[in-house]
This record gives sequence, C-alpha cells and structure tokens, in this order.
Amino acid sequence: MSGLFEMDNKEKKVEYIELIYDLIFVYIIGRNNSLLHHVHSGFVEPGTFMSYVLCTVAIIQIWNFTTYYINLYGRNSVREHVFLFVNMFLLYFIGEGTRENWQGYHTQYHAAWALILANVGLQYLIEYRHHRQQPEHIRRIRRMAAILMTEAAIVALSIPFYNATGSTLLTPIAILFGISVTVISGRKSCSGLVDFPHLSERAMLYVVFTFGEMIIAIASYFEGEINFSSLYFSLMAFLIVVGLFLSYGYFYDKIVDREMKTNGLGYMLMHIFIIFALNNITTSLEFMWNEEVSLLPKMLMLTGSLVIYYVFLFSLGAYAKRRCGITLRFYLAMAAIGAIFTGIMLCFRNMMYVNIAITVIFVFGIFAALRVMDRKPVKTE
Repeated sequence: MSGLFEMDNKEKKVEYIELIYDLIFVYIIGRNNSLLHHVHSGFVEPGTFMSYVLCTVAIIQIWNFTTYYINLYGRNSVREHVFLFVNMFLLYFIGEGTRENWQGYHTQYHAAWALILANVGLQYLIEYRHHRQQPEHIRRIRRMAAILMTEAAIVALSIPFYNATGSTLLTPIAILFGISVTVISGRKSCSGLVDFPHLSERAMLYVVFTFGEMIIAIASYFEGEINFSSLYFSLMAFLIVVGLFLSYGYFYDKIVDREMKTNGLGYMLMHIFIIFALNNITTSLEFMWNEEVSLLPKMLMLTGSLVIYYVFLFSLGAYAKRRCGITLRFYLAMAAIGAIFTGIMLCFRNMMYVNIAITVIFVFGIFAALRVMDRKPVKTE
C-alpha cells in the first residue's frame, strides 16, 4: 500500500480502504433485494418494485461517484479515509430506511443520501487547490462538483417536497439528473486523466461482491428438508451463477482492453445496469423456490434480467482489444440466441423445472460462444 500522503503516478492500486468501503455495499445490496420479498397475491406490488429500482440505482450511483473520484484524485490520505468512513456510516441510515414501509424513513434515507453526495462533491472542491495550473483538471473538478452538489440539493429538496405533497417525484429526477449530466459531461472530458486499469478493477470487484450475494441467496434452497426438488433447483441455480460469472470474467480477462485511453464514464455507466441486472437475477433465483410467487413474474423477471445483463455485458465490447474482433455478425447472432431463449421461456412458462434448465443451457451457451469468438483469427489488412 502506498504511503498516506503520497500519490503513485506510475500505477494506481486498489487500496485496502476501498475494499473495506465496498463491504458496506454488500449489506445494502441485501437490503435492496429484501424489498422484493414482500409478495401480495403472488405478485410484487408495482410501488414496491419501483422503490426497489430507485434504491438499487441510487446506491450503485453513489458507489460510481466515489470510485470515480478516488480514481482521479485518490491519494490514500488520512483526509480521504475520514471522508470514506463518514459515507460508510451514512450508508447505514440508507440501509435501515430501505424497507417496505419506507414512508416512515423517507427523511432519514434522503438526508443521508444528500450528505453522501455533498461529501464527494466537497472532496472535489478541496482538490481544486492542487490543480490551479492544470486547465483540464480544473474543468473536470468544476463539472463533477457542480453535478454532485446539484443532485445533493435535489435530493435534499425532496424531503420538504414529499412532506408537503406526498409525492416522490424528485427522487427519480435526482437519479436521472446525475446519470444524464454525467454522461453529457463525459463526452467533453479528456480520456488521459483516468486510470482505466484501476477503474475497471474496481468495477470488477463490485461485480464479484454482487455475485457473492447471489451465492448467499442460493443457500435458501437448503432450508428445511433436503429432497430431489431442493437439490435440483439449488444445482441449477448454482450453475446459472457460475455461467454468468464465467462470461463476465472472460470479458474482463480476455476481451476488455484495460490499457485503453478512455474517460471511463461509459464503462461505469454500463456497470450500473450490469449490477442492477445481477441483483434482479438474485431475487429471481430466490423466487424460483418461493411458492408464494406466481409463475409469470418468476419467469418474466428471470428472463428480463438475463437479457439486460447480456445486453450491457456485450456493450463492454466497445472497450475490446482489437485482436478480439467482436463483429456485428457476432452481436446479431447473440441477439438471435437471446430472442430464441426468450421465446422458449415463454413457451414453458408454467414449467419451472424446464425453465431453470433452459436458463443453464443458455448461460453456458453464451460463455461457449465467447470462447469460440475470441479464438477466431482476426483478419488484418
């Protein structure tokens, strides 16, 4: 680990403090997924599902903002540690407020959220004094600080707005503002400022933690008496997790060019949806074993989540090494396979034993296609 007040310009390593910070997000992932465990008449209520979506994306966005700052200006300093630990503590209030009866915790949740965003924005403002003679850094710092402080203000305003009107309209507005403005500002950013190997490794570690939550979720299959049904579903669920992990790992190890010069914002944005999809798959696997959940939502959630996961996983092809040769033909083939998979899942929508087996074949088929594609020689002029 580098010294507390030194900045390694040669290569930025993932520090232990970053891994400790990520652990709080494992807790938050579990709290977010628990929202979907409240089933009424076989279905998750639309309001509860929307709360789950907003909470999940908001948390991933917090992680993205923090990670991006550390990648650009992190020095592993005492001040940085203090700011991270403050945010970790505030995340407990968010986790506690993530529940079905969230109305009673709206103020607590949004106050902590606003303070976390302001915390990261303040770090950018403090960093300003170190780069007075570096115009590109000054522009980046001003943009990111403005984005964070504005979103924090919207989140803070949502508290009196909700208390006065009972409407949560400002919550999705805050999230969409943060995502859209970050993407727009990213197009104006210089690609040379970001340490992409560090950024891609941090994204990979968050995905690994999410897979860890999936593995924990599978443990519910072993509750009570062990029989053929529980063994079958637990094995199929475990194989699905393995297949999904292998595909992501193959992209990370073999396809993504981690030495690419890029601003990294698109890469991080894609991971918001990858992680969101994985959280949905986790809940879908838990639903498979839950007889209180109707067959239709089980099938739709699993199928839709897998499609989202692979759409954004293949979007990482924009960061592929030249030799990988991911072509339009390959993408079209994957789209056709996805469409066939969705059609088969709909045909066997009332047969969960068949559906989960088809899903295993699908995820390993995608992994096999990736290996075949990567081994094909690339034509050169």
